Amino acid sequence: MRMGHREEGGGRGHRGESHGHGHGHRGSRGFQGGHEARGAQTFRRGRVLMFLEQLRVKRATLARQLAQPEFEAIRPVLSGELKALDQVIEEYVHLFDLQEVGEEPAPRGPADEGEGNN
Repeated sequence: MRMGHREEGGGRGHRGESHGHGHGHRGSRGFQGGHEARGAQTFRRGRVLMFLEQLRVKRATLARQLAQPEFEAIRPVLSGELKALDQVIEEYVHLFDLQEVGEEPAPRGPADEGEGNN
């Protein structure tokens, strides 16, 4: 009889029953052997790496444009954008601890550090 009563309650009874039983949808994320948490972390890491790749493609495009004579008139703008993008990439790599990724941002020497004041 109780079983029938629970089913008649619809969604409300089901939601209330899930508390404390370890098999409800809310509150149990990441506690099922860690599979859900690892899957979510892997998914997020994949998105982080995808965005980093997009940043690197943009950087390569700016570097290529900087070397092309038809962009001579906007060379200072391209150079500034390239430096800003390098900084964003470095901060992004540091923030998400992506040092182990095979490709690192372009190396910057001491001479590059002072150029931003022009």
